[in-house]
Amino acid sequence: MKASNKLKQLLGLAVFVAVSGLGIASATAQSFPEKTGYLIDNRGNVVRNNFNECWKTGYWTPAMAIAECDSSLVKKAEVKPTPVPEGPAPAAFAKVTLQAETLFDFDKSVLRKDGQTVLDDFVTKMKDHPDVDLLLVTGYTDRIGTDAYNKKLSERRAATVKKYLVSKGIEDKRIETEGKGKADPVVACKGIRGKKLISCLQPNRRVVVEIKMQRAPK
Repeated sequence: MKASNKLKQLLGLAVFVAVSGLGIASATAQSFPEKTGYLIDNRGNVVRNNFNECWKTGYWTPAMAIAECDSSLVKKAEVKPTPVPEGPAPAAFAKVTLQAETLFDFDKSVLRKDGQTVLDDFVTKMKDHPDVDLLLVTGYTDRIGTDAYNKKLSERRAATVKKYLVSKGIEDKRIETEGKGKADPVVACKGIRGKKLISCLQPNRRVVVEIKMQRAPK
């Protein structure tokens, strides 16, 4: 095997010398750059021997291998899959709007017995979903009464809901409250007065419970 390789090299050298002598291709001292490891002709092409093998310089090392000549020695670039960006975590549970009369008597902020049962569902959800970092409880009133009074009533009702959830084992820091008074009405009930107005405005008297902060899944 060694004799055969030696013969190939000798034959290739003879061909190259003959070709060079005819002026078909020439190589100068600059044609042996150490950084390439291969013999390069004056056109910038790798010189090949009679067996179509790239001619290596005395400087050649496997680290200088190029795909054109020694593809088996060239490491294929590792193709890494493009990471798929993660979207926001799906909400652990949907926003819920509770009618104020379900939780409180009219114009009151004391939680009714029936209201406690409704809120127990949120206690379960918060315990089942520790990834929910912050629950927002927002209270609303109708437009009857002064703005200042309605703002305070909505704040008290939101605070009452939080107090109940905390009493059932939910951490205080996981619940935020807000009172918006008569803001963002659902219905207008224009031209209606008296008891009919109170009944018509019922959808505006509400408590909204929703997730404000939730950690993404790991």
